Amino acid sequence: MMPRILIVGAGATGAACANILRQRLLQNVELVMWDKSKGTGGRMSTSRSPDNNLCVADLGAQYVTVIPKYAEKHARYYKDLTTCGLLEPLTSKIDGMKSDSYEPGTKHYVAPKGISSLVKHFIKQSGIDVEFNHFLSKLDTVEDKSLSDVKLYASGHKEGSPDATWDSVKPFDAVILTMPLPQLMKLPGTTQEYLAQHPDTKQQLESACYSSRYALGLFFSPGSDIDVPWDATYVTGDPCIRWLAVDNRKRGVKESSELGASMVVHTSVPFGIKYLETDKNEVQGIVMEHLRNLVPNLPEPASIKCQKWRYSQVSTPVEGTPGCVFLTKLPSCAILATGDAFTHSNFDGCLSAAETTCEQLLAYLKETGQVGMESSSGL
Repeated sequence: MMPRILIVGAGATGAACANILRQRLLQNVELVMWDKSKGTGGRMSTSRSPDNNLCVADLGAQYVTVIPKYAEKHARYYKDLTTCGLLEPLTSKIDGMKSDSYEPGTKHYVAPKGISSLVKHFIKQSGIDVEFNHFLSKLDTVEDKSLSDVKLYASGHKEGSPDATWDSVKPFDAVILTMPLPQLMKLPGTTQEYLAQHPDTKQQLESACYSSRYALGLFFSPGSDIDVPWDATYVTGDPCIRWLAVDNRKRGVKESSELGASMVVHTSVPFGIKYLETDKNEVQGIVMEHLRNLVPNLPEPASIKCQKWRYSQVSTPVEGTPGCVFLTKLPSCAILATGDAFTHSNFDGCLSAAETTCEQLLAYLKETGQVGMESSSGL
């Protein structure tokens, strides 16, 4: 019987895990993905204007920076993404970008179709079944005495379900958790029990720290003139705003009669922390006031989306940067925690975490006889 694997989180790490597992196990695995959001991307999300589906803005990651080490290590991913036209060299003008702070040979890329297109590509390649608006409520390992075995069950619920009591409890052979660690550590059931029994692992996970910030996506009607001397800029001297981008220009996409312009605003981390629990409408008003001071001739946007990133970037990774950690490892089931918190906070960090996770999961599936030796050899 083929293993049934649940991946929690439709961000870069989860999508890369699905991609790798499908390549290694082909049709000899059942892959399922749950994500509490409405769409794909996680912190590599792209939002669309509610009035113009063609006008998009990256509210999370803005571009991909690749140092020579990862250009070589992850060459197959970058060849795939550039061949498909999902990544292109960054050629836009970015003020305040300190090129001399990067390692020689470092390259920067943008995603013309939006940064979430990279995640969507991996998910499409994997053929994984994605259930959006699906919250993981609990993980339970239950002893099945009739089979002298232990079964792993994932409980989930859907946001906005017509039936308020709707709930699913489904069995899996392995679960990969990619959510931010503060959320993972509050997950009831087996994970809580494991961490209570393994204080060293709990302390290791607690060593990770995240920054917080807000992002605004501004969508303008076709023909709007955003008259600024840059495509994107790192802002200094403002207590609220750290990054501004005419997002379509940053991605190398020019305005047209059909395509309206979009702008992305990222706040500073200190501002994000200070206003973390403030109502988003109030935060939006404060950010827009600062934006008007920085860009006084900015036209009126047709719509605005305010996104709170409680877990924006990993400022301090898990001690030892192990790539992943087993939270349960029984002969019949396993739970792994992974994500860029176990490596470093960028796209390559997500890829590295996914590779380590899949390598260890495949080794586990081989050891327990759930896959053949030929399926788990090398990545």
